[in-house]
Amino acid sequence: MAEANQPIVSVVPDDEGKEKFKKSDHVAFYRRQMEGPNLQHRALLDTMVLTEKGARFKLLEPDTQTTLLLSVSPCKNDTVRILIDELQPIKARYRVPDVITEEPQVEQLRVERQSKDSVTLSWSSGRHQVCVWHFPFRLEILCEDKAIVTFNSKGKLWLEALRDPPGATSRGSELQEDHTSLLWKETFRQFVDIKANGPSSIGADLCLHGFSHVYGLPEHADGLQLRDTRDGEPYRLYNLDVFAYDLYSRLGLYGSVPLLVAHKPDRTLGVFWLNASETFVNVHYSPSGHQDGQTPPVKRRRVEPQTDVHWLSESGVIDCVVLLGPSPQQLFTQYAQLTGYQALPPLFALGYHQCRWNYDDEADVKAVDAGFDRHGIPYDVIWLDIEHTDGKRYFTWDSALFPEPAGLQRHLEKKKRKLVVISDPHIKVDPDWLLYCEARDGRHFVKNRQGQIYKGSCWPGKSSYLDFSSSDTRAWYSRCFGLDKYKGSTPSLFVWNDMNEPSVFDGPEQTMPKDAVHYGGWEHRELHNLYGFYQHMATVEGLITRSGGLERPFVLSRSFFAGSQRLGAIWTGDNVASWEYLRISIPMLLSLSVAGIAFCGADVGGFVQDPEPELLVRWYQAGALQPFFRGHSAKETKRREPWLFGEEVTAAIRTVIQQRYCLLPYWYTVFHQAHTSGLPPLRPLWVEFPREHSTLTVDNQYMIGGALLACPVTEAGVQEVKVLIPGSGEVWYDVHSAKAYNGGRTLSLPVTLDTVPVFQRGGSVVCRSAGSGSCTAELQQLPLSITVALNSQEVADGELYLDDGHSFSYRDNKAFCLRRFTMLSGRLLCRPASGGAFDCVTVVQSVTVLGVKSKPSTVVVHVSGAKDTCAAFEYMETCCMLTVNKLKLRVAMDWEIQIG
Repeated sequence: MAEANQPIVSVVPDDEGKEKFKKSDHVAFYRRQMEGPNLQHRALLDTMVLTEKGARFKLLEPDTQTTLLLSVSPCKNDTVRILIDELQPIKARYRVPDVITEEPQVEQLRVERQSKDSVTLSWSSGRHQVCVWHFPFRLEILCEDKAIVTFNSKGKLWLEALRDPPGATSRGSELQEDHTSLLWKETFRQFVDIKANGPSSIGADLCLHGFSHVYGLPEHADGLQLRDTRDGEPYRLYNLDVFAYDLYSRLGLYGSVPLLVAHKPDRTLGVFWLNASETFVNVHYSPSGHQDGQTPPVKRRRVEPQTDVHWLSESGVIDCVVLLGPSPQQLFTQYAQLTGYQALPPLFALGYHQCRWNYDDEADVKAVDAGFDRHGIPYDVIWLDIEHTDGKRYFTWDSALFPEPAGLQRHLEKKKRKLVVISDPHIKVDPDWLLYCEARDGRHFVKNRQGQIYKGSCWPGKSSYLDFSSSDTRAWYSRCFGLDKYKGSTPSLFVWNDMNEPSVFDGPEQTMPKDAVHYGGWEHRELHNLYGFYQHMATVEGLITRSGGLERPFVLSRSFFAGSQRLGAIWTGDNVASWEYLRISIPMLLSLSVAGIAFCGADVGGFVQDPEPELLVRWYQAGALQPFFRGHSAKETKRREPWLFGEEVTAAIRTVIQQRYCLLPYWYTVFHQAHTSGLPPLRPLWVEFPREHSTLTVDNQYMIGGALLACPVTEAGVQEVKVLIPGSGEVWYDVHSAKAYNGGRTLSLPVTLDTVPVFQRGGSVVCRSAGSGSCTAELQQLPLSITVALNSQEVADGELYLDDGHSFSYRDNKAFCLRRFTMLSGRLLCRPASGGAFDCVTVVQSVTVLGVKSKPSTVVVHVSGAKDTCAAFEYMETCCMLTVNKLKLRVAMDWEIQIG
């Protein structure tokens, strides 16, 4: 949610330099780095020391006589960390804390080859090596003697050394306007940024050999594959509140993950740039896509492709981790081991969420809740935006509109539903409000450069901003969610962190000035992109503490950083009710997923403006096939509960939400996979089909887990859509008609308003609920239907994960059930996939097998310790589908079904 009166167009220049948001040429450190002094560093090979943490070298830049310290640390999970700092800075440079979950185990290095020009180091089996070249300095990472990454290939390495301010006696002194002092002061529009440490930017380049497709670097409203930046702006990573953001733009949005993922048929590679200050990334593909047209094709030499990536950050140290894959699955695991695995959400969080800015009062909330039941539409959570508070004071309620908030929550809880309320990071300046006084007296607010409490404007008017970078402030904030402290709250209340970039209506680029000061004396510029991550962390810890560590939290945050996946969910912010925004939501969510932020979604229907009924239906269809599924709308929009558009629209929306609920056993299973392996539920096609060139640029369709391919309809009025079904040896089944298609081609499929192309992959097993219930708690009581899709070898397998859906018992007491279904030689087996102990009464009611070539004579069910029984079945010859009904097979027991 952004300032309500903002225009839809996010950048409106009136004259040069008057845009609301900066372009790269407005940014002094970016200009300096790009123009650059073209330094040539030497690696002083005779300074090499092999330590238990890798190898250390000194780097010398002869012109400036700057000495840097290089550390190279290869880790046991096939990652290599490159760290460069000044050898003796005049003060410590900022290093990002709290993002890397635990320091990876470092491999011990040995020297393979050494000369006056280079030294080659290897570790473990010797498959990978690092070669450090003396002059010009570069660092190659090799696999089986072939360079796959070169650091400083183009010689862009530059750290601006920290220095004392020119002629200044204190932080607040006015600097003289000479050339040097301009490095210490920067003006954008009416805003003046005084740099306490002066120019401190860093830059480095990496060459990715053999790669011509790179992805990641969210959050941008752009396609999945990153574009070559020579034709325009670099990708910017700087968390900003951008209302109704421009599409196909490289402006940074609400969150930042500095992870770039490169893929080619035989390798997936990642580069993680651990820096929380303003960052730009330039991407250059070569050879570039356009041929010169002059050279005859016969004369063109086959040039190995490469991608050059130039990272530039305003401050900090160079801390770069190269993830070596080589498979997409291994890369996702490597990244999760580094920054954390996706939190396992409570089951209700995977249901449907109904939100609006704002539901008016308790009666309105109860009426909307009743409307879902009246129209037979399942949902789990209703949300309250800022108007539920007393004058935008978070942790309070408007006593006229919400006089009985705990009663309202109990009313919803009787139906096993939840309430979510908003909690933003700005605190209304109000000396008569106890919470404000506590924060002020506890020194929990960010300060300005003069050392006073920083004040900016946001929803309550004049506000101060909590300093979540301080662990003491986070602990204080976490305790604010206690049931004794947060009056009117109950255990069924969950939280939404908004405006946490942070958004400051009267700040530069509508955010906090970079020269504001945090705990430890660090300037805001050092950690800007961590601000929302830290609020998210404090809120999650508050909800965990509230339950005594027993219950899984649910917290949605708008702003995020690397590691936010281990906290909860994020969404793509203030989108617009248009077909273009529906279309862009898919590559945006895929980019987030590739960068580890797996529990993500976009506001269904668009946050601002009013969707036409067809767009609303199509958006519900898309949202139901994405991880976080929430309808949300701004207060200026017309009400849009699903039943307000006529029976045809209500029926269409009811169907897709019911289908979402039926598919929740599968969604929950793929989230468990994300939680344990790092594999995201939403996957670009190339993740599952890494060797297929045709998949590399597809971003309008995707895989859900390894079994389902989804292609939401995102064009108005279409009667036919094209769907790429990959894998030349694969078989795919339309989930609605059961019709089989061979892979490795593009289908033209007829569609109606009710049609959403979804296919199950041959060789997979998908578990669904036999009904949808009114919410996820009801769903857990329902039996399962299993769909087995045979591949060309007539085999299939899949998993099902079950637990209580809400507590940490799965983690602490191994109270879970993970079952594997395997179809081989006409026999379907249900067996344990790992050792959990969950008392689970869920039964399988029906099994459908797709791809059965001929009608069987018998179907026999065998349960351990019981007599074999013959089962009734139906066979549809037209689509080769066998259905076995009226089963009561406990999913937690071993059993098999023999098709004879």
